[in-house]
Amino acid sequence: MKKLINDPQEVVRESLAGLAAAHAEILRVSLDPVYVIRADAPVAGKVGVVSGGGSGHEPMHGGFVGKGMLDAACPGQVFTSPTPDQIEAATSAVNGGAGVLHIVKNYTGDILNFEMAAELCQARGVPVESVVINDDVAVEDSLYTAGRRGVGTTVLAEKICGAAAQRGYDLARVAALARRVNANGRSMGMALNPCTVPAAGKPGFTLRDDEVEMGIGIHGEPGRERMPIRTAHELTAQMAATILSDLPFAGGDRVIAMVNGMGGTPLLELYLVYGELAQVIRSRGIAIARRLVGNYITSLEMAGCSITLLKADDEMLTLWDDPVLTPALRWGI
Repeated sequence: MKKLINDPQEVVRESLAGLAAAHAEILRVSLDPVYVIRADAPVAGKVGVVSGGGSGHEPMHGGFVGKGMLDAACPGQVFTSPTPDQIEAATSAVNGGAGVLHIVKNYTGDILNFEMAAELCQARGVPVESVVINDDVAVEDSLYTAGRRGVGTTVLAEKICGAAAQRGYDLARVAALARRVNANGRSMGMALNPCTVPAAGKPGFTLRDDEVEMGIGIHGEPGRERMPIRTAHELTAQMAATILSDLPFAGGDRVIAMVNGMGGTPLLELYLVYGELAQVIRSRGIAIARRLVGNYITSLEMAGCSITLLKADDEMLTLWDDPVLTPALRWGI
């Protein structure tokens, strides 16, 4: 294993210190308890939007903190849920008097800890709404979840709901929007090779040189099928067909499409996959209204990709286009 780290036990804190140094105009980092917060928080009269999860998925979530997206993010240790005290502190720090929305990926630890933090905040008079993202079509249950995992739609929900909160939507309206995004988003991923958690020092699973794992989770959880490697054309078509048949999507729909790298796949290959996906989408009479291609929800250095499709209405698209200024997403500023 080769990694650019000092001490495996300090990698998250040292990375967060670097994030703060690189983007001091956008965000601040608290180290006790640990959370990332936008530089001007709390914003009076604005709904706060908070998310979080294990580290190792960068830029999610800390890289999405800033104007027009998240007000705060709570990073746990690598592939480990943040603790209730982190979430409670971040929620309190961004409360500008209009309440706070928690966007929570459907992993058991995340669910339990966000629920506990929400209860603590509500007991002190802070209104909190929680929306769970469960968009992964690969498996119904996994090692870490009851029900579908929360993956790529999380990024889209954070952008759209962050824009809504920035516009001045009230808490109930932002939460309803988050639920609508989740209901209309679907994702699926695959891995070409595993990743290595720094503290473990060895890969989380093994794949032969001629194998891929279809339907992989962002922590290296098993997918729905281990199969011989195929062309990008075939792998993309398989993922897209599974996603498109699940909602289902229909001719005339408009979608926000994200081709996401798992951390170790070059843009050369991700753009190739996007080109294949665009052909599949067009053949179904569906229009790609907006798109993202790059690393947005990763699994350390895992090679592979995921596809997310969100059936988008006019409101979602206008909110998507609103200005955003974060380390990982920025436009319109």
